Amino acid sequence: MTAQSRKINIIADAYIPYLKGVLDDVANMTYLPPKEIDNESVKYADALIIRTRCKCNAALLHDSKVKFIATATIGCDHIDAEYCKAAGIEWVNAPGCNSNSVANYIYAAISYALKHGVGAEYLGIIGVGHVGSKVCEVGKKLGLKPLLNDPPRQKAEGSEMFVSIEEIQEKADIISVHVPLQADTHHLINGDFIKNCKTGALIINSARGEVADTAALLQADNPLVIDCWENEPDINRELLSKCLLGTPHIAGYSADGKAAGTTAAVKAVCEFFGIQKQVNIVPPAAAAPYDITTDSNALKANPEKFEWFRNNYGIRRDQFQF
Repeated sequence: MTAQSRKINIIADAYIPYLKGVLDDVANMTYLPPKEIDNESVKYADALIIRTRCKCNAALLHDSKVKFIATATIGCDHIDAEYCKAAGIEWVNAPGCNSNSVANYIYAAISYALKHGVGAEYLGIIGVGHVGSKVCEVGKKLGLKPLLNDPPRQKAEGSEMFVSIEEIQEKADIISVHVPLQADTHHLINGDFIKNCKTGALIINSARGEVADTAALLQADNPLVIDCWENEPDINRELLSKCLLGTPHIAGYSADGKAAGTTAAVKAVCEFFGIQKQVNIVPPAAAAPYDITTDSNALKANPEKFEWFRNNYGIRRDQFQF
């Protein structure tokens, strides 16, 4: 893009960490809670900086001036790509921004599970992208043998390092899912999948809620670690109560992951509009090492505060670089 000729108008999710003040000297910033980002509020915006709670579709964007959307998240299923293309709206997500944060979450979850009777030989990883690749390193650090399943990568790279879903079901003591939400991954974890898993295998979902079928999880005897839920924030209370660990969609919410996502979104906006701006977001120090049971116990005690926990999450730093 050419150099900026005027201050652009940006509507931003008010809960995006470390964003306030970063662009205020070069843009007209309006910070709104996600529920207030609607067609009326974005009508005269040039750009949006959002997260997954903001559904970027025709209902939000029709007859608006929006030309660019930056989501400070890995996922992008909240953006209607076809509508944006037809409307001439460009968008970017932030792939890999919080992958290390999720890996640290998985490290904490598996460490806890291993102390509470879960088998400790094979770790099955379904989806070996930015996050899954780091979860593989988590497994090695914890002395587990990784089993990797990723059909697109297997097709492109060959089968030497990958195994079938069936092998993971047969061997894995722990199964961690890291796939995007799309037609072929919706309810990937269903009754048939669980039925064919090794007895007592731990199932972890920190990908998207709809990747796992709530009804099937309710019937499962397997221990569960769930961070992503169907129907967030109105999650199934019975499912929460039976989880070994249940958290409010915060696996990627370390201060490091948040800072990386916000930095990626800000840099993308600046590049698109030709804004000359140095961006260096440094998260604050954490008060203590991460204790995953604190998040789980808080949610189990107050499931109605799911969204509050996400929007008021404390400072958590990544313990390891994977």
